[in-house]
Amino acid sequence: MIVLLLTLLAAICPVSSSAQTLVIRAGRTIDPDTGVVSKNQVILVSDGKIAAVGSNLNVPANARVIDLSRETVLPGLFDAHTHLLANVDPKWDLGDFWIMSVQRRPGYRAVLGVQHARDMLDSGFTTVRDVGNSGDYLDVDLEKAIDFGWVVGPTIVPAGRIIAPFGGQFWDTPAEAKLLNSPEYYFADSRDEMRKAVRENIYWGAKVIKIVVDAKSYVYSTDDIGFIVNEAAAAGRKVAAHVQTERGARNAIEAGVGSIEHGWVLTDEDLALAKKNHVVLVSTDFPEKQLEALGMEPSQAGKTHASYVDRLRRAYRAGVEIVFGTDVMYDSRTQTRGQLAMDYVDSMVEAGLPPLAILKSMTTDAARLLGVEKERGNLMPGMAADIVAVPENPLDNIDSLKHVDFVVKNGNIVREKR
Repeated sequence: MIVLLLTLLAAICPVSSSAQTLVIRAGRTIDPDTGVVSKNQVILVSDGKIAAVGSNLNVPANARVIDLSRETVLPGLFDAHTHLLANVDPKWDLGDFWIMSVQRRPGYRAVLGVQHARDMLDSGFTTVRDVGNSGDYLDVDLEKAIDFGWVVGPTIVPAGRIIAPFGGQFWDTPAEAKLLNSPEYYFADSRDEMRKAVRENIYWGAKVIKIVVDAKSYVYSTDDIGFIVNEAAAAGRKVAAHVQTERGARNAIEAGVGSIEHGWVLTDEDLALAKKNHVVLVSTDFPEKQLEALGMEPSQAGKTHASYVDRLRRAYRAGVEIVFGTDVMYDSRTQTRGQLAMDYVDSMVEAGLPPLAILKSMTTDAARLLGVEKERGNLMPGMAADIVAVPENPLDNIDSLKHVDFVVKNGNIVREKR
């Protein structure tokens, strides 16, 4: 039913069936891994991929030439922690996942996901990792609809149903416990349940396994998490671990997950171990105004944001690999989902990350975490033609990332400079 609904949405969001042959004349390009800036470059795009990059390339007669000679051209950006199919509203569902999952029907959330996907792409996010709270595999359905060209959106790395100890992140206790049995979470406490949860997710299309370690007083142990990590790794999947306590973070880091999500309470010992075990921090450092929008009092929002920034500063100084992720789960009347996500760059600036580190966290480092580094994340021949342009050099002014004015996804122009 949901796939049929997404098919019908193609009439709203049409996309061309085949990529154009493009020639992009770039004022400058940036290699995010090295920080090398190259001026007056030509990027040749053919069959959805980058065919060549250089200063003196022959322009095919049938190519469309795009003049971005006054722009900085970059690989498409990544957000490694999205919830495109979710919208938690403090007014209508009290900020409660269970209430949202009960009253937001799948069709509504599918339409919402299509809009959010387009908004993210328009802001320059050509790849996202959607880490659950997506109902009954709606993230996988949305991924398929985008891949099939029915709707417009970024490449999605979906997580499917979040695996968690009983209760997940639900806060309420309904009259009958069976009401907790919502597709938002896959409750798994025994090893057999954990194995089944991982395998069912992979069967239905999950490309990353998301677990909630410590949303309750009972938490997954290091051995529990290690069991899930090994089961996922046997099928070529990494594990993203939601952690909100120091105990949960330590267990996840010791178990060698691919990434810890949030990690808001981390000691210096935790950070040193994360670096040693090559565990990535996807830090989701909410700006103050977004914490307030979620119902937090201004004074508390300021303190909370400051603690996030301090933790991020310590993580960067400790040498922990940091990948950009946002966790935006609400809508604004004044900003799109993509614009809300881009505001998280400010938190990284506050934490003292230099522009190149921020850019890497949104491109090459993110691509490696998501396992798509051979396909996306850089402007190199053979890579998918995911390309964005901004008016200034973000290495000089990182705020320029908030002004993406040209977007190509898989060789198709989805946003043109006006």
